Amino acid sequence: MNYRAVFGIVYVLVGCDGTRVVPTLDGGGLADSGLARFDDAGVLDAGSVDADSGIADAGVAYDAGIADGGLADVQTVRFVAFGDQGKSNDAQRSVGLAVGTICAQRGCDFGLLLGDNFYPSGVSSTTDPLWETAFVQPYATVDAGFYVTLGNHDYGSNGAGTDFGKEQNEIDYSRVNPKWILPAHHYKFTAKHVEFYSGDTNKSMFKTDSAVREAFAQWTSSSTATWKIAFGHHNYLSNGEHGNAGNYDYLPINFFPVNGEGVKRFVEGTLCGQVDLYLSGHDHEREWLQTTCSRADSGINTEFIVSGGGSSATGFETAGINPYYWRSASSGFLYVVIEDRTLTGTFYDANGVAEFTRSFKK
Repeated sequence: MNYRAVFGIVYVLVGCDGTRVVPTLDGGGLADSGLARFDDAGVLDAGSVDADSGIADAGVAYDAGIADGGLADVQTVRFVAFGDQGKSNDAQRSVGLAVGTICAQRGCDFGLLLGDNFYPSGVSSTTDPLWETAFVQPYATVDAGFYVTLGNHDYGSNGAGTDFGKEQNEIDYSRVNPKWILPAHHYKFTAKHVEFYSGDTNKSMFKTDSAVREAFAQWTSSSTATWKIAFGHHNYLSNGEHGNAGNYDYLPINFFPVNGEGVKRFVEGTLCGQVDLYLSGHDHEREWLQTTCSRADSGINTEFIVSGGGSSATGFETAGINPYYWRSASSGFLYVVIEDRTLTGTFYDANGVAEFTRSFKK
């Protein structure tokens, strides 16, 4: 959504290896609710309340259940990541087919969907026809489950993200289709030596994310995982049309919340120096930023990747360019392989052609 066209209105209103992942509850995570398998999990909300919004949203912990394959001395996790995909258009279908091909060739343990799962205003129920056209059909060839995060369009109001409660339909769909994994507004899961954290950045936009920030602080500080990866919808840094958090659509600070000041607070206060990588969408482009962030006591430099080309692409802005390793204003996706202490990310276009690869080590 281009807020430069509608910010005044909004401001007034708010003043694979082919294995399908069916996770089990991580016994080392939150309190056991007695739900042993994802099929039985339903809507997992253990009952703590976000004090800012009154919405019960405790977060959920999972074990992705990836088999070692007999290679106990090598820890390998493979996944795809892309967002802004829910348009039911030709580009989404092309990306879906390419994902299916690459996963069949190289292996995918699971996928990450980075929000804005259904345009223009989320889904109306668990039987909305958009489920078929914007999820089931485009990814029919992908034999893996998708861990999902929520975007502003999933909260309705044509992307303003103010129809609070509408996003619950996407959480409820987790009972319907085990390929769709969205147990709560924010949650974590573990895949071998990697821990993943999903944040609800639409809440960050409105600064109602205290429960998210508290859970992330607890999860990251207590984690013994080799790698820690966060994923959410809204980007921190981007050369796309939205730009950087705190200055989205190049709006000044007094235009909270649409300028993303809350997302900036979330990333800098919760993720910087605490996770190795933050994956996001929001801008409909793909890029690997050079800029990292850290904190003095952590020794971790947090990297940033935008992979928002799941169904359409927009151009880049020329002002305030962030340094980058690679970028493309085109549809496509990111494929990641984490082998022991090396992470390698490859960007593929909508035809499954590799465009850029970069690796970094712990």
